Amino acid sequence: MRVARHQRPYSNGVLMEDRPGTGESVPAPGPSGAYDHAVVLFTLERVSRHPVAESWRRLTDWPRHADVVPLTRVTVRTPAPTREGTVFVARSGLGPLAFDDPMEVVDWRPPDGGGPGTCRLVKRGTFVTGWAEFEVHPVDGGGSRVVWREDLSVRGLPGFTDRLLGRSARWMFGRAMDGLLERG
Repeated sequence: MRVARHQRPYSNGVLMEDRPGTGESVPAPGPSGAYDHAVVLFTLERVSRHPVAESWRRLTDWPRHADVVPLTRVTVRTPAPTREGTVFVARSGLGPLAFDDPMEVVDWRPPDGGGPGTCRLVKRGTFVTGWAEFEVHPVDGGGSRVVWREDLSVRGLPGFTDRLLGRSARWMFGRAMDGLLERG
């Protein structure tokens, strides 16, 4: 495989391409100039009544994500506490239609003294790849603002499904954020 200077092979064999000036990477186009699988990038934002530390705790309780994502269970594969290098797997689906979505924490900066916190995950699977990151910021009145960014790539879905995948992902992740921030 020939790799251009702005491209690099990712651990799961996907050729990644840097987005100039953003620090982000996306799957590089194939020889035809089109992606051979669906790729979406989206941002969600929520304001929570909870202080920064509580919103952070709710978002980083990885097994709790299974409570808000249907047909999913989450297993943390590394010992607590969460830190850079923590690995967990979300298993979604039923029977033979289930798949694993392994993720690794690659940036872990918990909120300190009421300030913001940032977490970045890389999806290490063979079916779902990409990354997710969220920031939790304080807001006036003691609440918090959460910004969630996700770069999601699904193998086996052609590029023309990007719009549908994007809408579905924004709905699903938005619903999950709402549940994590407001339940229990």
